[in-house]
Amino acid sequence: MRVGLIRVMTTSDRRLLHAHGKLLQEAFGFTVTSRCIPDQPSGVYDQASLESAAPKVVRLARDMAGDADALIISCASDPGLAATRAAVDIPVIGAGSAAAAAALTFGGRIGVLGLGAHVPGPISDALGERMLLIDGQGRIETPDAFLMPAGIFDALAAAHMLVDAGADMIVQASTGLSSIGMADVLRRRLGVPVIDAVTAAGSMLVSAVAARDLQGV
Repeated sequence: MRVGLIRVMTTSDRRLLHAHGKLLQEAFGFTVTSRCIPDQPSGVYDQASLESAAPKVVRLARDMAGDADALIISCASDPGLAATRAAVDIPVIGAGSAAAAAALTFGGRIGVLGLGAHVPGPISDALGERMLLIDGQGRIETPDAFLMPAGIFDALAAAHMLVDAGADMIVQASTGLSSIGMADVLRRRLGVPVIDAVTAAGSMLVSAVAARDLQGV
């Protein structure tokens, strides 16, 4: 399957640009083309950056759709998801809503690990009262901060705090954590299920395409 991956963090670093595509290729065998929207070097981290990203995602999706079987918006806030689905005629998956759907398949409290106490709308809306946050959890304000040692250590500390507070599993509410492979680290350290938003989007896409194919039989 040819997947167009839309990154909302602007970067010229090819390794960083293709990090999420590599996850999807290894997990699902997709052929992934990754491109990023312009002028957002820190990605999406608040309402203003979300509103700025949404129309850029739609424009990039239109440009990529002709060479893809499906698109993934690789951001936990799902910027422009509804508008993108209306603009193209191939499946479009948002990483945030996919991560929330995957998390809801587990029982118990769902610890949310992301940018401090900020939770993207697609995740908070879906998880509701099952969501667990910690006051003072983490000091990371933008996704690119996870690329720095201090950001990595803060994410690890926050994850431990969530489990100590009663989280039965963790959902990563920033795809910045996907860029550093944090999910595997947390699974080994904490011994609880950890949902990575990018791979959740890939799993959701596999399910969506399978359902579509069955309807066509």
